[in-house]
Amino acid sequence: MTVHSAIASRPRYDQAVPHQTPQEDLLRSTLAAVAPGSELRDGLERILRGRTGALIVLGIDETVERLCSGGFVLDVEFSATRLRELAKMDGAVVIDPVRGRIVRAAVQLLPDPAIETSESGTRHRTAERVAKQTGLPVISVSASMHIIALWVGTSRHVLEDSTAILSRANQALQTLERYKARLDEVSGTLSALEIEDLVTVRDVSAVVQRLEMVRRIADEIAGYVVELGSDGRLLTLQLDELVGGVGIERELVIRDYVDTTRRSVESVLDALAELGSTELIDIALIGRVLGLPGGGEALDAAVGPRGHRLLSKVPRLPSTVVDRLVVHFGGLQKLLAATVEDLMAVEGVGEQRARSIREGLSRLAESSILERYV
Repeated sequence: MTVHSAIASRPRYDQAVPHQTPQEDLLRSTLAAVAPGSELRDGLERILRGRTGALIVLGIDETVERLCSGGFVLDVEFSATRLRELAKMDGAVVIDPVRGRIVRAAVQLLPDPAIETSESGTRHRTAERVAKQTGLPVISVSASMHIIALWVGTSRHVLEDSTAILSRANQALQTLERYKARLDEVSGTLSALEIEDLVTVRDVSAVVQRLEMVRRIADEIAGYVVELGSDGRLLTLQLDELVGGVGIERELVIRDYVDTTRRSVESVLDALAELGSTELIDIALIGRVLGLPGGGEALDAAVGPRGHRLLSKVPRLPSTVVDRLVVHFGGLQKLLAATVEDLMAVEGVGEQRARSIREGLSRLAESSILERYV
């Protein structure tokens, strides 16, 4: 992966973690650029082996230009060997990640000395101040401590060896497997209760709780995947297998039970993402966040689904047709009771599709009840 493609492109799992701040987004993109297997990481490891240290700015704009003093204007194509050789000289190296070129070398950086820094070494103090003043990623390589530190905004991230990251990632993966097993259990129970028209606030909140837990642990593992780069291929496959479809199910559950005419799906997801770890354990609080009847306190209050989630399980049924069916019938129980002729009254539903919907819902109802009671 080149410097340009890694930093300029968004990381693979951004779609699974839609609640990142711009700084978190930039940090993850930069971690992808310095992950094992990337040319930039190769250059950094060459510097470590050479025990020379380095200060590298990933970006060039007017602010960076003003901070630069002395050095050389190069504008040459980036390569790991060139970065290693240029790091032998005192001063910073400035890289343009958009064009994949080294634009300056042996530069003295003069950030605002009034910017607070918790670092003690000159190189690291400069790195922190430049990152805060420019908003661009800055890398400092310590020759004495033999570490690579990445500064993005106000955050500092030390790059670790793949073995240590893999160890934590495997522990997180085991946790995710347990969370996913529990999610499948409560999700199956919810399906059976929806068929029987016995759903309560507690049942919906339990499923939403587990969905959010799975999302959070998957987000953590996705961060490890980014840091591991080419060393995280197997982890990527395992994560894909475990969390595939979870994001869609979260949206479908919310569309089934939350009044989306007053609150958007995105706003509900954001509200859930803002809950702390201890708050997420509180089922009643989740009910209040969802705005379910009784404010979440009456956990045994009955609620009924609109049918988005169950209809999504019917094969080859377009989402537009699902929306029309939900609007037309107004609830899952009426959908389950609908005849083929009733279904054909909906725009886009012919006789063949109506029979397919009818048979699909019947099979889902039968399998859900069997899974619960057998």
